Amino acid sequence: MEKNFEIKIEPTSNAGIVKFEANYFLTEHTSYEYENIDQAKNSPLAQQLFYLPFVKRVFIAQNFVAIDKYEIVEWADVQDEVAEQIKNYLNSGQPVVTENTTTKKVPITIYAESTPNPAVLKFVANKKLVTTGHEFKNIDDTKDAPLAKELFHLPFVKEVYIDENYISISKYDMADWNEITLEIREFLRNYLEQGKEVLSANATVSKKEIEKRADADFEKLDDVSKDIVNIIDEYIKPAVASDGGNILFDSYDPDSKGVKVVLQGACSGCPSSTFTLKNGIENMLKEMLKGKVEYVEAING
Repeated sequence: MEKNFEIKIEPTSNAGIVKFEANYFLTEHTSYEYENIDQAKNSPLAQQLFYLPFVKRVFIAQNFVAIDKYEIVEWADVQDEVAEQIKNYLNSGQPVVTENTTTKKVPITIYAESTPNPAVLKFVANKKLVTTGHEFKNIDDTKDAPLAKELFHLPFVKEVYIDENYISISKYDMADWNEITLEIREFLRNYLEQGKEVLSANATVSKKEIEKRADADFEKLDDVSKDIVNIIDEYIKPAVASDGGNILFDSYDPDSKGVKVVLQGACSGCPSSTFTLKNGIENMLKEMLKGKVEYVEAING
């Protein structure tokens, strides 16, 4: 499938630098920094950007281009045009960076992290793997996800959830983590060091498309549901992600004042999820939306 690049403009803590985030990876393992057009000999994209008079430095990383500008312009005046230029370049099919065969292979490190769910372990990489979360319940779900498909060939792998720089793996009871953790770590490290695809182009849905769809769905919600979504996104999702899982709003019933949420990754089927729902999420929603929420019910993703 031909990649259709889109660019999202992301401000940074440095007012002079803006990130232009792509919906596909631009480089495999290496980040590049260029201070002038001469240094950018191996990057036609960076060379093109240096023709803009306000460009001071160019950074190219896995899924974004960051530009440091001179003070002669404000980003608000030029960032849309720059985003369009980068998007057009990427969609032209020209190389972002021309790496020679002697480029040193960047070592991949994988470490295992426990989660509240004893059946799930979180394997964290030192590189970004995907731009948004993907859940795979079985091998039939992995048509466009080669890494997940390979993992399901391991007999003890039950479910796989991939997000940002980690992979949450759910195992069958037949195996003990002490016996299989090293095997999984080595498999993931070898797979990623070979530069193999995590997801194919077919499986990569741009953040922009996801946000458009989410915004459209959000606008259809009643006011209480919108408040619930905002609370989940701001207060609950970050904590859940740190445990290797994800939580999504499903529905709100104004008559029963019940909230349904979808649990993914390490949260799905977790023995402590009921406690977390009742003593964490439910209490928070009751407190912040007094009289509007009575209970929270989980749907395993």
